[in-house]
Amino acid sequence: MHRGENVQQGKFVRRDSNAVVDDRAAFKTFEAFTDVRNRPRALQMEIEERIQKLASRLNATDVNTPEWKFSKMIHDAQIKFTDHSILRVVQILGRYGNWKRVLQVVEWLQSRERFKSYKSRYIYTTVLDVLGKAKRPFEALNVFYTMLDQLSSYPDIAAYHCIAVTLGQAGLVKELFDVIDCMRSPPKKKFMVGPVQNWDPRLEPDLIVYNAVLNACVQQKQWEGTFWVLQQLKEKNIRPTNTTYGLVMEVMLVCGKYNLVYEFFDRVKQKSIPGALNYKVLVNALWREGKIDEAVMAVKDMENRGIVGSASLYYDLARCLCSGGRCKEALLQVEKICKVANKPLVVTYTGLIQTCIDSGSIENATYIFKEMCNYCSPNNVTCNIMLKSYVDHGKFEDAKDLLENILNGRIRSKADLGQQAVADKFTFNTFLDACAEAKMWNDFEYAFREMLSNGYHFDERRHLRMVLDAYRSGKTF
Repeated sequence: MHRGENVQQGKFVRRDSNAVVDDRAAFKTFEAFTDVRNRPRALQMEIEERIQKLASRLNATDVNTPEWKFSKMIHDAQIKFTDHSILRVVQILGRYGNWKRVLQVVEWLQSRERFKSYKSRYIYTTVLDVLGKAKRPFEALNVFYTMLDQLSSYPDIAAYHCIAVTLGQAGLVKELFDVIDCMRSPPKKKFMVGPVQNWDPRLEPDLIVYNAVLNACVQQKQWEGTFWVLQQLKEKNIRPTNTTYGLVMEVMLVCGKYNLVYEFFDRVKQKSIPGALNYKVLVNALWREGKIDEAVMAVKDMENRGIVGSASLYYDLARCLCSGGRCKEALLQVEKICKVANKPLVVTYTGLIQTCIDSGSIENATYIFKEMCNYCSPNNVTCNIMLKSYVDHGKFEDAKDLLENILNGRIRSKADLGQQAVADKFTFNTFLDACAEAKMWNDFEYAFREMLSNGYHFDERRHLRMVLDAYRSGKTF
């Protein structure tokens, strides 16, 4: 190539099609890395798939993975780490419930100088939400105080909501009031705000924060705090909702002030239509005072108003009826529970059985246990509760029949034959203790051999004394 062949003095001109092209490899390599026009562009869908795979791998990997392996795993994902991509990884790990991995990802990014976040507030707020759902209040507090150190991560109202709800559910009243003081105060650290000279992060608590305070009062049984909250709402012209009054009623319920429960319920009825939470607390208050008929009438009043009750409300009413020996009426509530419940039906029946046992009626518990088999299969917990209650009430033959039915696979639902209860260590130990106490050594030998055949080993501290007593009675193992 001759210098100046395609150049005019003072101008850059375009190469014509007949110009000689330089074939040197160095220039080809340079063009391959710098010509963005010919490089394939990653679609948003493809990036999302990479994020999903990375989050799935992080969730499946042990938390104690070495840091170099953890870093390699993140780099191998071929993701440009922006606020959006990190936020998505945190959200997906949060859905998995892997809060430890969420904290590990955030700490790893903080230690990287190349990663600079300009909106890390959103990432930290999502972390607070994950920790709140995982019931980790102290870890959430650590994250919250970390947010106070930087301008880009300084908490906004969404972050205050997350930390307040988490602390309220945990009953940490002192820590919650510290957060409220921080909310109202200017930053302790001076930030370079630049052109935003009038930046003022101070905020006043709103209804969500005050509801969190009420929730903490429920956990700590501090009924005086409810009147402070109501006074604050009145001074700030914030109108309490049915949820607010429901929490106030819950505080009064756990403190045993049932007259105040009824008083606040009447206050709700005067101002609006009570919600399912209000009726639920009312039913529990009437139940504790033994007013079963009034509790039934309250639920009928709710249904006449067109309010759809929650599963917990109907469950509490069913337990209330079971405690009064009205098991048939209680089982009618199970149909309503099925329409609105997310939990397995076996949990509902097991709770009703436990309520009957707590009320001292093993007959009612047996009745519900038999009815349960028509709709769902009793699990190990249900069978162990029944076995223990038979033993405690001196019904040894019933306990023996139940154990044989479990071992022979006859404890299963008529509606679902695929599931059945299996005897576990607690089942065998309960029955062996009963046999040893009643000196039923034939039954003891049978249960002991079944325990060993089912893979449960001899426990010297628990079984040695009973085995020696059986041996003295003529039994050999």
